[in-house]
Amino acid sequence: MRLPVPFRFILCLAWWLLCVAAPVMADGEGLDRKIDLPRSKGSVYKMLGLVTDRSGYLFVYDSRVIDNDKEVKLKKGRYTIRQAIRLITGDPALSLRISGNHILIHPQEAETKFLPKEAPPREENVLSEPALFTIEGVVTDRYNNEPISYATIGIVEGAIGTITNQNGEFRFTFPDSLRKYPVQFTHLGYTSYTVDTDLLAGAYRYITLEPKVIPLQEVIVRLVNPVKLLDEMLAKRVENNAADPVYHTVFYREGIHNRKRLVSLTEALFQLYKTPYTSPVTSDQVKLLKMRRLRDTSERDTMITKFKSGIQTTLLLDVVKNLPDFFLPEERVLYDYAHADIKEIDGRLANVVTFEQRAGITSPLFKGEIYIDMENSALLGVSFRVHPKFVSEAAPMYVERKSRQLHVVPQEVSYTISYKESKGVYYINHIRGDLQFRVRKKRQLFSTALHIWFEMATVKTETEEVKRFARSERIPTHSVFSETEYTYDKRFWEQFNIILPEESLQEAINKISNIIEETEE
Repeated sequence: MRLPVPFRFILCLAWWLLCVAAPVMADGEGLDRKIDLPRSKGSVYKMLGLVTDRSGYLFVYDSRVIDNDKEVKLKKGRYTIRQAIRLITGDPALSLRISGNHILIHPQEAETKFLPKEAPPREENVLSEPALFTIEGVVTDRYNNEPISYATIGIVEGAIGTITNQNGEFRFTFPDSLRKYPVQFTHLGYTSYTVDTDLLAGAYRYITLEPKVIPLQEVIVRLVNPVKLLDEMLAKRVENNAADPVYHTVFYREGIHNRKRLVSLTEALFQLYKTPYTSPVTSDQVKLLKMRRLRDTSERDTMITKFKSGIQTTLLLDVVKNLPDFFLPEERVLYDYAHADIKEIDGRLANVVTFEQRAGITSPLFKGEIYIDMENSALLGVSFRVHPKFVSEAAPMYVERKSRQLHVVPQEVSYTISYKESKGVYYINHIRGDLQFRVRKKRQLFSTALHIWFEMATVKTETEEVKRFARSERIPTHSVFSETEYTYDKRFWEQFNIILPEESLQEAINKISNIIEETEE
C-alpha cells in the first residue's frame, strides 16, 4: 500500500554513536456593596472565587504578594466586598481599585509605583522602539487553578502578541505607543478576557479565564455534516486567508531531551516571507534575525541526536497552505469524521470536527480535532497525532539515519496549530510539535526516552511593503538549524517576546554547565 499524504510532515533525525495609561480611581460604592458568603474553608484562590461568584468582579493581583495556596476560614455572614477581600487575604492594608469588572489588589506602598518606569533608551534592533512596556504573569483556569498552556496574549488593536508556556506563564513586551489599547487573553474553550494595560503594570499578574459553556439557546440544535464543514472551510480560504504576501516576525525554538535531560535548546527570531495561501510552502522564505543556543557538552554517554529540517517542518504545518490528507476530498476514504462539539475561540463559536483513520487501515495515519468558525467557516486550529495504535510503525517516516546498533520506536507524535484573525484575515499564530521515542542499544535490556520538540509563535504581522528576501539573506530550512553560526546579542534577548521556559525546562537549563552565550562577550 502506498504511503499516504500526511507524511509530508516528516522530521528527520540523524544519529551517531560516540566511542566516548492613567491610574484607575477606586470605586468606593462598588467595594462597599454587601454580599452574602457561606461558611467556608479553602485556599485564598478558592475563596476569592466565591467573592467573584457573588459580586461579578474578577481579580488582578501579584501572586508573589498574595499566597494563593494559603488556607483560610470564613464565617457565614454579610460582608462588604472590601471586608471580604481583606479577611480572605489576611492583609487589612491592601489597596483596592475597581476598573470595569476588575478589582486590582496591591500593597498600599505600591500605589505611588502603579505606573512602571519608562524603559531607558537603548540601541535600535529589529523589533525595538525607544520606549517599551512589559507585562508578565500566569494564566489559569478560574475554577481549578490549573495553568492554561498556549493561551494567546495580544494587543486588541495591534498585530503583535505572544503565548503562554506550558505552565501558563507569559512575558509580553510591546511598544509604549500601544499601551493605550487593552490586552486580550484568549484560549480554546474559554471566554476571552480583555483588561486595560495599566492594570497589569508593575507586578507579576495572576490572570484567570472562565471556561465557556455554550448554552443550548445560543445555538440551533441540528444535524451537522462534518465533511460539508470541511468543504466550506476549504472554499472560504479565498475570503479568510491571506491573498497577498505578508511578513511574520516569529519566535522559534527546538529542543532535545535524552532520558529527560536537556541536551540541546536552540531559540531564534525569524522573519518569514509568507506567500499567499494559494502558493506552495516551498515559496515561503526565512531570514534569521537573532539566535541563541544552549548545549550540554558533558553529554558523552552513548548517543548524539541531531534534529534536521525542523524549520521546514514548521512551514509544512501551515495546514491552510499545505493541505494534509484529512482535508483532501480524494483522501477522505481513509478517515471517519464526526461533529463532536461546539467551542468558543477568541469570542467566536466554532464547530469541532473529529477524525480518525478507518478500521481496517493499518498504515500509521492521523486522528485529531479540527476547529472551524461557525459563522465564516475560517480554520481556527487543528490538533492531531499519529494514531496511537500504529505509531510504533512510523519510525521510517521520522528517522533519517541511525546506527545499526540502535532500535528506535516512536511512542507519540503530535502537533497543534492555531490561526488568529487580524483585520478580517486569518494568519498562522502558533505551531507545536512533540515526538517521543524509545531508543534501545543492541544487546541492552533497557531503553531510554528521547523527546524532540519544536514550536513557533507569531509575535508581529506586517502587510505593507512586503518583498522577497535577497538570496544572501535567506537561510536553508532543511539543515540542522542548531549548527547554524550566529552572534549572540544579550541586550536583545532581554527584551524580546520569547515563550518563557517552563519550570521543567528552566530546571534543565540551570543544570547545563556550558552555556556559551552567557560567557561570550
